[in-house]
Amino acid sequence: MSSEMLPAFIENSNVDKKQGINEHQEESQKPRLGEGCEPISKRQMKKLIKQKQWEEQRELRKQKRKEKRKRKKLERQCQMESNSDGNDRKRVRRDVVHSTLRLIIDCSFDDLMVLKDIKKLHKQIQRCYAENRRALHPVQFYLTSHGGQLKKNMDENDKGWVNWKDIHIKPEHYSELIKKEDLIYLTSDSPNILKELDESKAYVIGGLVDHNHHKGLTYKQASDYGINHAQLPLGNFVKMNSRKVLAVNHVFEIILEYLETRDWQEAFFTILPQRKGAVPTDKTCESASHDSQSVRMEECESDSDSSEEEYSRNELDSPREEKQDKENHTESIVNSLPH
Repeated sequence: MSSEMLPAFIENSNVDKKQGINEHQEESQKPRLGEGCEPISKRQMKKLIKQKQWEEQRELRKQKRKEKRKRKKLERQCQMESNSDGNDRKRVRRDVVHSTLRLIIDCSFDDLMVLKDIKKLHKQIQRCYAENRRALHPVQFYLTSHGGQLKKNMDENDKGWVNWKDIHIKPEHYSELIKKEDLIYLTSDSPNILKELDESKAYVIGGLVDHNHHKGLTYKQASDYGINHAQLPLGNFVKMNSRKVLAVNHVFEIILEYLETRDWQEAFFTILPQRKGAVPTDKTCESASHDSQSVRMEECESDSDSSEEEYSRNELDSPREEKQDKENHTESIVNSLPH
């Protein structure tokens, strides 16, 4: 070997020795199971076991993901088939004709209501908003004098109200937003009976849940502001067993229904709750005469039987009337319908 090649050979052999030493050190530092020298800790053992399980279950997880995707795809297909009316609804929404009628919920009675009633009014407003969005002839919906307890309750429990569409939510009083000659306040104390809805007008519903504690308040307000007023023709078409007091959303929905059908009676009987016991006025006379005839026949057959039956009927009716009165006291009041 020449003297020139000797230094290079020595250098290469030194490098090989160092690599061998490093590999031997790395091999000796690796944890070896079953050997007594340098045993691994329990934590390291758990990590090794988990890693091994993770590797073994990789294919299983992949298979589960595939099955999940297939299942979701199948569910979407079934939902599209079952909800065939989805396309119909889109088609109907295209045929919507917006009414120029303005319908206002007057929220200026905030200081007259406790928190419990404020929450009821909030729910009724939510219902009005939802029904107007679904209506074939949606109105120009206004919420005026919005503030105080009502706004605070909506901020806390319904933060999405700030994103509501097709509604005008204003802190101002309605008299500051609409011309006086266009306003008609719906109040049951008004002597004027509403026959038709004028879509160029703005109708005001009193947003007051007072359990009939403030009778005549909306009529007084309309008179004080010099605003036209009227009551819905409920008494001309409907006879109810209970008090003729409806919630804000019921009045709102009746107007929406009338705009679609142009029939007051159909609008009333479509919207009125069954607990009201509403019947058409033309049928009440027939039922009354039929009842009187049946009573006379029962008296002829047996006076004692009729008296016992009448006694039992009265006992059954009295708790039912008390329960009905209790329900009526808990529902929201709006002075827009005749007594």
